[in-house]
Amino acid sequence: MLCPYGAARRSARDRRPAARDHPAGRAERSAFAQARGPRAVPLGPTLGEEGTLERLKTLRREVLDPKIADHHGRIVKTTGDGLLVEFASVVDAVRCAVAVQQAMLERNTGVAADNRIELRIGINLGDVIVEGDDLYGDGVNIAARIEALADTGGVFVSNTVHDQVRDRLPFVFEDLGEQQVKNIARPVRVYRVSDLGAHKTPSAPALPLPDKPSIAVLPFQNMSGDPEQEYFADGMVEEIITALSRIRWLFVIARNSTFTYKGQPIDIKRVGRELGVRYVLEGSVRKGGGRVRITAQLIEAETGAHLWADRFDGSLEDVFELQEQVAISVAGVIEPALQAAESARSAHRPTSDLSAYDAYLRAYAMYSTSHRRQMRQALALLEEAIARDPQYGPALGFAATCCMHLVSEPSASDRDANRQKGIDFGHRALEVARNDPGVLADAAYALACFGEDIDAMIVLVDRALAFNPSYARGWYISGFLRMWAGQTDLAIEHANRALRLSPRALARGTSHLIGAALFFSRRFEEAVPRMRVAIEETPLFPTPYRFLAACYAHMGLLDEARAAIARLRAITPEVMVNYPLPFRDPRHRELYFSGLRLAMGEGP
Repeated sequence: MLCPYGAARRSARDRRPAARDHPAGRAERSAFAQARGPRAVPLGPTLGEEGTLERLKTLRREVLDPKIADHHGRIVKTTGDGLLVEFASVVDAVRCAVAVQQAMLERNTGVAADNRIELRIGINLGDVIVEGDDLYGDGVNIAARIEALADTGGVFVSNTVHDQVRDRLPFVFEDLGEQQVKNIARPVRVYRVSDLGAHKTPSAPALPLPDKPSIAVLPFQNMSGDPEQEYFADGMVEEIITALSRIRWLFVIARNSTFTYKGQPIDIKRVGRELGVRYVLEGSVRKGGGRVRITAQLIEAETGAHLWADRFDGSLEDVFELQEQVAISVAGVIEPALQAAESARSAHRPTSDLSAYDAYLRAYAMYSTSHRRQMRQALALLEEAIARDPQYGPALGFAATCCMHLVSEPSASDRDANRQKGIDFGHRALEVARNDPGVLADAAYALACFGEDIDAMIVLVDRALAFNPSYARGWYISGFLRMWAGQTDLAIEHANRALRLSPRALARGTSHLIGAALFFSRRFEEAVPRMRVAIEETPLFPTPYRFLAACYAHMGLLDEARAAIARLRAITPEVMVNYPLPFRDPRHRELYFSGLRLAMGEGP
């Protein structure tokens, strides 16, 4: 497998004096794109050495060199398995990286996965040391570290690059949070260019419509004039989706899928096809001076016809009623005979403290990045919300989930404390959950992870899904609980149900979940591609690397297993996890750990 690299710098008029004018030959250069070529750590079977070199020469001649020249780049050096490239403009660097990866998509069409040459690209902007025609220093080192984090076929950039190009290029940048990288003192904020080849890839076939009315709620526009209020607009949409999901005769797409359209031009007909829904709701939120205004319009996806539009005004204290009014009005348009009576019956206010609610919304916005530092910040906000309202069920369930993730953090000194806090939050959430599906599922997920009775936790998740059959995350959590309980076929079935309800976002988690279920079923050859996809989707999440290494080890592919372990060690020092895992069947536990021991060369 391949992974690339390249570099860029400011145009001549912006440069500082040359190396001779600086001590030790130091100069500032604006951008570096670094990517790495074929490495000794492939995720799959390697090509023969002679054939690989020949194909790399062809790739350089036909793709890389022409693209670099087209974008005014200069190849500084080659390392056998990669390139260091310098550009006159950071914009050119990013454009070149995207053009290269799009060309690779076309080039690999129809090529078997194990025979593809695939690239990783990292781009940075910073200081370098100039020595002759070569470049050294943190600017280059950071680019190399970003490349190591990148997924195959991906382009990752530093925050300095993102800040320069985000308003100048038509690409979507996914914030992956701050990353601690080797030999660099401060964490580096990393972004993924997330729409590579979007216009090159054929449209996915339309999903079939469910057998009941179906709806997707798109991100609402923040009309407050303050980017800091984005979390509030997103929170409004989350609550409207939750209110609609309580209506059992509706099929409601999960927030995580609809929010993949955020910041993009919206084609309602395309949204309907890609999500498999008949109706789409869009709108805006304005917050200011203690007042809130929500505008919304309901559109029939197939025809683009506007079925209903309205405006809802009130004070901040009325915000929960406004959300329910939107949901009830939408449901009444879709099915007038029912008038959303079921929604009105089941609706309840999760808290009456608006400061607690605001802290919860801020925490949710942070948690969605899945970065450890932001996870800790999210937990602090949730604890603030709980302190203001100790009966705030969603905050309690959410806090338990945050603790669950933090317990898996390598070398954390507060693992035991977070475990105990998570157990406490989980039980307190269940005490106030009533029939709230999100609270029930979050608490069950965390408590199962902390070693509570898995069958009891499955009962809680089943109860959550009985109240809200459209709850994608509930099906996803149910899949994990089933997998931990040894019910691998049911785990795969529930993962697929979650994927249908959230076809654009939960794919990442479901690849890992289905791959793990296949692993425990000893279907290693089927599990490998799932885990490789999971790694490409979430390159900073360590667990799929462990499963991939264990799969290869049990298949007898020890070179590939060691390569996966090497990739794992690039993101975490912890190969054998030292916290409890909730596998009920001891044979599953042994299958997992024996595979890891083999992959590390320690014997069965």
